[in-house]
Amino acid sequence: MSATEHNKQSSGKNRRIAIDPVTRVEGHGRITLLLDQDNHIQEARFHIVEFRGFEKFIQGRPYWEVPFIVQRLCGICPISHQLAAAKAVDQLVGIDQLTPTATKLRRLLHFGQILQSHALHFFHLSSPDLLFGFGSDPSRRNIAGILEKYPEIGLKGVKLRKYGQQIIQAITGKRIHGAAAVPGGMNKSLSLAERDTLLADIEAILSWSLEAAALNEQIHVAHPEHRHFATLHTPFLSMVSPDGELEFYHGGLRASSAAGDKIFDQCDYRHYHQLIHEEVRSWSYMKFPFLTALGPTEGWYRVGPLARINNCDTIPTPLAETARKRFLAYGQNGFVHDTLAYHWARMIELLHCAESIHILLLDEDITGTELVVPKGPRQEEGIGVIEAPRGTLFHHYQVNAEGLITKANLIVSTTSNNQAMNESVRTVANTYLDGQKISEELLNHLEVAVRAYDPCLSCATHALGKMPLQVELVNSDGILLDRYVSGQA
Repeated sequence: MSATEHNKQSSGKNRRIAIDPVTRVEGHGRITLLLDQDNHIQEARFHIVEFRGFEKFIQGRPYWEVPFIVQRLCGICPISHQLAAAKAVDQLVGIDQLTPTATKLRRLLHFGQILQSHALHFFHLSSPDLLFGFGSDPSRRNIAGILEKYPEIGLKGVKLRKYGQQIIQAITGKRIHGAAAVPGGMNKSLSLAERDTLLADIEAILSWSLEAAALNEQIHVAHPEHRHFATLHTPFLSMVSPDGELEFYHGGLRASSAAGDKIFDQCDYRHYHQLIHEEVRSWSYMKFPFLTALGPTEGWYRVGPLARINNCDTIPTPLAETARKRFLAYGQNGFVHDTLAYHWARMIELLHCAESIHILLLDEDITGTELVVPKGPRQEEGIGVIEAPRGTLFHHYQVNAEGLITKANLIVSTTSNNQAMNESVRTVANTYLDGQKISEELLNHLEVAVRAYDPCLSCATHALGKMPLQVELVNSDGILLDRYVSGQA
């Protein structure tokens, strides 16, 4: 587990529990719970305690550098940042449409990244909870325990992620932080040898992806308690194609109410600032976006796999579409709001990525050499939006006459899920907090709620088993009521 901060601050007879940091997520966050004397939750907060400042320090940089700078936001989903920024830069240089080869290379690159990111999240970070149980022995509730108990599942997860990274390396030259998208296209073609190497493994990738979707369906359906765990009824936001299909690279914005009614549909994402506003709160470095039409109280929403699978009308690949229909049947053909169904939806998307990769690798355009289109009239503003693994990602830039960035605004996927993660933590705490006794099971239940969203906090990493966990519960008089140290009886 993780190191935990002891916070002695209190208000009246309130008590505070702090879990710092949350484990098995990408980055560094903290959960704090404020309880009254009867152990009722007064506040439950998921804090982002790191500050990156990318929006500020890219100011003054040339616009053509931005796709390669902003991908340093993340070591897990750098391609999403690179491509969202590249789409914005395309607008800055007056380009509306790329060559077929450049467009398909960008799509292939994005599918590869989503596949590897989804595989990482389920097999490495979340499967220990789902396969061993939330309250199981923490010494084995990790990827090492999975590889020991379920070696076939664990190794397939490793190989799925490896395949996604091989796609990224073939197109960008590196598995992490490579260079590919340039203003108006791509800087490297995919060779026939690289294409054939990727095709050689695709049948296994398709088979394993299908198994992963089936496994997550089986887990979720077999555990009725998962239906209500951390569950919220919220609006959903995602991109969809003009035909309402699941779309990751380019489309219109669709927001739906919890009941499934459209709040807006097929909106040009370049007008996102009319649809979404952001709040700032003193206790977190992360903003709180909301749908303008509903206001800050009712307008917070969710993004990511659960939003996309609920929001789309269909998936344009047959195996994933069959899996989506089974997902809808579970929800009795309405929206599925189960927070833990994020895992199931994520594996449906992984299957769609595998199918889409297969289709693109067989497309003659994918090994074409026409990669860049001529620039048009320079524009002062560019807005790129893409569906990152964790949800809708916004990159918005303004430049001066010299081509230097004067203003930047980024709404990352985890930011859009910020309020939902806080509410899920509150829901779980209200349900599972066990009086004054602190237990590993309780602590992990809170973290399971956060992990379902696959938050990418700022891509910090923690070594397995190296960081001790210590949590103390102190009353308003500063008296220690209970103490828990990970790994001790």
